Amino acid sequence: MYFPATELVLNERNEVYHLALNPSQLAHKVILVGDQDRVALISAFFDRIEHQSQHREFVCHTGTYHGKRISVLSTGIGTDNIDICIQELDALVNINLEHRTEKTNKTQLEIVRIGTCGILQPDIPLHAYMLSSHAYGFDNVAHFYPIDFTEQETQLRANIDQHLNLPNGITPYLISANKELTNRLSSSETHMGITVTSSGFYGPQGRSLRLESKIKDIHVKLGSFRQDETQIINFEMESSAIFALGRQLGHACATICLGVANRPNLEFSTGSEREMKGLISYVLERI
Repeated sequence: MYFPATELVLNERNEVYHLALNPSQLAHKVILVGDQDRVALISAFFDRIEHQSQHREFVCHTGTYHGKRISVLSTGIGTDNIDICIQELDALVNINLEHRTEKTNKTQLEIVRIGTCGILQPDIPLHAYMLSSHAYGFDNVAHFYPIDFTEQETQLRANIDQHLNLPNGITPYLISANKELTNRLSSSETHMGITVTSSGFYGPQGRSLRLESKIKDIHVKLGSFRQDETQIINFEMESSAIFALGRQLGHACATICLGVANRPNLEFSTGSEREMKGLISYVLERI
């Protein structure tokens, strides 16, 4: 398949347009973070940094950690940026940029998001490691692609939809994380459950300031959902698109977040740099 310039947009250096990277600068283990400053926080753990770049909000550092080559990339906030990141990361490894043709032999990336999140269960403490088994997406990114949802995902989504009784016009989807990668990140230090990916920080997460949310107290309804041992544990803003696009393109994706707010208990962290460094070290040892 040939990709014309209007579909596969490259810059004057023949790099993917938004990330401004060429294939040699990307490792096959990728850590995604929202915050640009968190890239340097992670690469400070590396034994060696071989590449550093920035274009817009997309900061990338590639280096080695204990013999493992890893790229860290900031995405900014939201699933719209994730659409850009996942598509361009895939293009770097599975499209010949010089000839604009799809490669016959595909490369699977290992993509882990390290982020922060709001906790939806009152018994989970601040600064807990929140590991996503699935993402329940309030965004619409996956609706633009032919995603192969499993029967289990479709049924679980329907059960959550019924429990929430959302207003017309809000059509979530549910997608699972890569099990093998998630299992590597799982331990007695993590809390695993369904993550809700929101399309915004205020109204879409049930917050009301001067403009009232149509789904006020949604965090209470989400936290009360139970299906056997499955529960919804946290709110964040990127994972659903990572899991959906990543899996459909053949990549292994997972998310682990530091809980910096407990919504039921009305608690917000006053400082979490030490705890974030602990989570970074935890992830680097397991990927």
